[in-house]
Amino acid sequence: MKHEARKSLEEVHGSIDTEQKKGFVRKLLAFMGPAYLISVGYMDPGNWATDLAGGSQFGYTLIWVLLMSNLMAVLLQSLSTRLGVVYGRDLAQACRAAYPPVVNYALYFLAEIAIIATDLAEVVGMAIGLNLLFGLPLIWGILLTFLDTFILLFLIDKGMRKMEAFILALVFVIGLSFLIELFLAKPALSEILKGFIPHLPNKDALYIALGIIGATVMPHNLYLHSSLVQTRKFGTSVQSIKNALRFNLIDSVVALNLAFFVNAAILILAAATFYKAGLYQVAEIQDAYKLLEPLLGSHWAPILFAVALIAAGQSSTITGTLAGQIIMEGFINFRIQPWVRRMLTRLLAILPAIATIVLFGAAYTGKLLIFSQVVLSLQLGFAVIPLIHFVSSPKIMGDYAISLKTKILSWFIAAIIIVLNSLLVVDEIQNWLSAGTLDILGLILLFIFLSILVVLLLYITFWPVFNSLGPKNLKMHALDDIDLSFSPPVYKRVAIAVDFSKIDQDVLKHGLALGKQGTQILLIHIVESAPAIYHRQGSLDLETQTDAEVLERYADKIRRLGYDVRTEIGYGNPKKAIPQIVQKFKADVLVMGAHGHKWLKDLIFGTTINAVRHKLNIPILIVRS
Repeated sequence: MKHEARKSLEEVHGSIDTEQKKGFVRKLLAFMGPAYLISVGYMDPGNWATDLAGGSQFGYTLIWVLLMSNLMAVLLQSLSTRLGVVYGRDLAQACRAAYPPVVNYALYFLAEIAIIATDLAEVVGMAIGLNLLFGLPLIWGILLTFLDTFILLFLIDKGMRKMEAFILALVFVIGLSFLIELFLAKPALSEILKGFIPHLPNKDALYIALGIIGATVMPHNLYLHSSLVQTRKFGTSVQSIKNALRFNLIDSVVALNLAFFVNAAILILAAATFYKAGLYQVAEIQDAYKLLEPLLGSHWAPILFAVALIAAGQSSTITGTLAGQIIMEGFINFRIQPWVRRMLTRLLAILPAIATIVLFGAAYTGKLLIFSQVVLSLQLGFAVIPLIHFVSSPKIMGDYAISLKTKILSWFIAAIIIVLNSLLVVDEIQNWLSAGTLDILGLILLFIFLSILVVLLLYITFWPVFNSLGPKNLKMHALDDIDLSFSPPVYKRVAIAVDFSKIDQDVLKHGLALGKQGTQILLIHIVESAPAIYHRQGSLDLETQTDAEVLERYADKIRRLGYDVRTEIGYGNPKKAIPQIVQKFKADVLVMGAHGHKWLKDLIFGTTINAVRHKLNIPILIVRS
């Protein structure tokens, strides 16, 4: 059932082989990993406020709500993995293949807003954690979160397994911190067990329950999970696909239950400390931190709380970046370097966080967290509804389409989540109105925006009723059908860039192999010394003279082989000089050697190859030693 397209997360797609693993346990371990990256989205700083509020106001009463929302999450995430395993596309790619361009771009816009809102919660959460643990001012903490870009680059370079291990380590830190917190709090086991019995003491409890459920399913996780499962390499046979679906379901159940433990631990901790002490209005993270030590009688309690908060923010921000890459590539087929993507997303999250602190003060960070959850609530239906449509379609999923029972349950859960999230959004708008936050113009713009969202939601809900939801020809590149009835190209002018390193020998071999009788060869070398840059052709410094002599010796050896060779020395920055010389020579092809820089060196020294290829419209052959 897989359809050819640009692969989701192409650099790690199918990088982990599961076919060679024998035995149930080894095969399961090979598949396990993606759901742990997903699970951090269910324990990010944006969820902490609702858990703290639920525990401090109603004790252990709302634990059953956490369990119910976790079961909802397991089902929806299993649908996401099913789409990735069977269809071979992530959710964003599936949307692009199904919906008209206007709808697709609208969905992309909303998904990007969700990514920024998610990142906003991580930025604020990590900054609060750093402030609580080290006394670092919130603004400096927010700016410091920029540095996690380098952690992401390092992890991507090391491969998927290393990234999963890093995230798992952070999840372990979060879980261990709250396990120790619970040991210090000594909650009543009998009261905890009563909390699993569904009941709501009053209307205020209903509102908190809505908040817990509304903040549970993160829209970016649905895009992310459908892509991460494709990092596993498995066969296309019926048995292989069934195994992949089964092992990914186990992975989801285990990982999301860990997330349930963390959320339940926060609620139980709040119940065993704040509710027990009669402090019923503790919903701010900062307040909870300050009150833990006097209530539990241990200075370790607030420290562990802050450490868990930092770990939650760091782990969530890494997975948010991956989701951003998947969304951009899947919806609009536009790919940029991960570090550039990270910087842009983080910048868009940092600016509102800094503006809020500067204009309103640090006390408003809690409100900023709530606002980020409201934004996520607005976007959730636009991810859940297409997902259910896709996995229900026999044209897309074939024999692996979900059953009628699963379909009914999925739509029921989707309806609950969307209605509850909508109620949260309406309630927040009412708060803005009562507080006088919105003027007439703002109210009109908000009404227009919400009306557009409602129309779009209705459109994607009823689209399959009037249109075929089967896969269309997804134009991932300019040409899908390639005509191979052509003569091989003949290169009359071949430019070869050399830098007098060990790789030159291989570069020359490949460059000369492209030439035939009558081909003109141009050897290029760029001098980067300060005198050469200043005096250019008039430079008489030792480096320029020596380089010219070596380049001419290269040319003499090649001429003895019967080639027509000329040389040219360039000056200054190779990124600018090489394209200018190649264009002047009117080369048909350029041959260059790769320097072998990796992530940090690329940031320090730059990448000549990327800069050169953007300035030329001829084939460029990159040679590695």
